[in-house]
Amino acid sequence: MEKEQIVRFFSSPLREILQRSKLSFETVYEIRLRVKKPLILLTSQGERFLDGQGRLVSEWKEAYQVTAADLLETLEILSGYSLYAYEEELRQGFFTVPGGHRVGVAGRVVLAGQSVEGLRDISCVNLRLAHENKGCATPILPWVFEKEVAHTLIISPPRCGKTTLLRDLIRQISNGTPENPGRIVGVVDERSEIAGCYQGVAQNDVGIRTDVLDGCPKAEGMMMLIRSMAPQVVAVDELGDYGDIHAIESVVHCGCKLLATVHGNSLTDLKRKPLFGRLMEEKIFERYLVLGHRERAGVIQEIYDRDGRLLADGNGF
Repeated sequence: MEKEQIVRFFSSPLREILQRSKLSFETVYEIRLRVKKPLILLTSQGERFLDGQGRLVSEWKEAYQVTAADLLETLEILSGYSLYAYEEELRQGFFTVPGGHRVGVAGRVVLAGQSVEGLRDISCVNLRLAHENKGCATPILPWVFEKEVAHTLIISPPRCGKTTLLRDLIRQISNGTPENPGRIVGVVDERSEIAGCYQGVAQNDVGIRTDVLDGCPKAEGMMMLIRSMAPQVVAVDELGDYGDIHAIESVVHCGCKLLATVHGNSLTDLKRKPLFGRLMEEKIFERYLVLGHRERAGVIQEIYDRDGRLLADGNGF
């Protein structure tokens, strides 16, 4: 990821600070701005603070303090000087910019009854950088994409690369491999993190046979895809509630294959969650991929079959 592609989103003072920094933006996940608070970068090595000269400092009190002018100028640049054009997205607390990067915002919520109508007086901005890692799913393809695609659930703690792995699985299954022809993939991208759509066009490479429903609730989106796009594979990120689980059962019964992710630390951890315990008892998923940190994010720790039998561990990758 080129530094210039990222720093252009920020105010002039912040742009100069980021440009001077020695950080590799390949290792930066988030850049957080809060008015009258220090500039914070979340990296693969943890939080990092930069002073006004772009130098790494250990104490947050020594870091550059973000001003209201910084935040306002940054928002104007991120929104193409038309923040009102993103009012619909802001109701969800974020919008997507070119490159597939997601801008999270916080401030004063405007309510219409019990519903969120919008945001005003924005005082916090979080730019989450989109990272593609093409080929990261290659080692696990023999377990997931043989003659048929296996119903697959990726289990992962936060920030362990589950979305990155899912994205590359989608890309390779959509494009096909020398051994297997590509499949039509439907993606329900509720939080615009898989495809990173900007004005409806995927900014991340999700393959040539992939259709994306951007910003759509997962349960509703899965059924919409089945009715309208005839996918062979449906992919979603971060399953959670009963509606998602019910839609999964409908997808499977329609003959589609399913790729999904869920937060968790292990297969045992997942069994303790009532909704997922039920899916495991019904043996909906044929493959479980468990991710962990180890020396870096995105490390595959174990692969299990539908009966919970270990097929491979991290030593094989």
